[in-house]
Amino acid sequence: MQWNDVPIVRRGQEIRFINAKNTPIPGRQLIISTVMDVTERKRAELALEMSNKKLRNTLESMVETIAEIVETRDYYTAGHQRRVAHLARAIAFELGLGIDRVSGLFMASAIHDIGKIAVPIEILIKPTKLSDLEFGLIKTHPQAGYEILKDIEFPWPIADIILQHHERINGTGYPAGFKGEEILIESRILTVADVVEAIASHRPYRPAKGIETALEEIKRNRGILYEPMVVDCCLSLFKEKDYQFPFL
Repeated sequence: MQWNDVPIVRRGQEIRFINAKNTPIPGRQLIISTVMDVTERKRAELALEMSNKKLRNTLESMVETIAEIVETRDYYTAGHQRRVAHLARAIAFELGLGIDRVSGLFMASAIHDIGKIAVPIEILIKPTKLSDLEFGLIKTHPQAGYEILKDIEFPWPIADIILQHHERINGTGYPAGFKGEEILIESRILTVADVVEAIASHRPYRPAKGIETALEEIKRNRGILYEPMVVDCCLSLFKEKDYQFPFL
């Protein structure tokens, strides 16, 4: 029998932590009991946990600040990013991704269009169809976002998730033309959430098309442009679990 990290409190003294173990001796009516003081290790673990928590809080604040900067420049992008982050997180949980990876995905999704800072505002809010040249400028935003974030030491691949969020599993996306599992699963999730929200919502150049049209798009291109298991989870959320975008 073994007990790990058991807190021991002595009257009027500090808390200590011990590991204890009872080991029977085969063939004899004897038990060897060993006790080890692991207080210093436990304190170091608790200190590291606290430090990591503070770091996460700092990173979350940084992401919120970046999102707010985008919002002051382009209202449509900001509301879109927050709704996409909400849906991407729901899909990730539905897929069974661990809480740590979900946290990273949520942060990346909340600023996935940060690269649009490098795109002229006149193009972002243009109420008519974009020219080929203008669309070419729009297509630079994943790479621009990557360049902005690549040197920040996040505990998740935030810059890479953002870089790949316009890739498609058949290789027709951009900027690199990655296929299938060459694309991070977080990016494949973000792609679907991004497409669904963009189609369902109002844009400067067109009215909202609605959620049914958005879901039909990912269903039609399931396994072609979009990761099948991600599409299935997204459809399940809306069709079976009454998921709705948050009102922002």
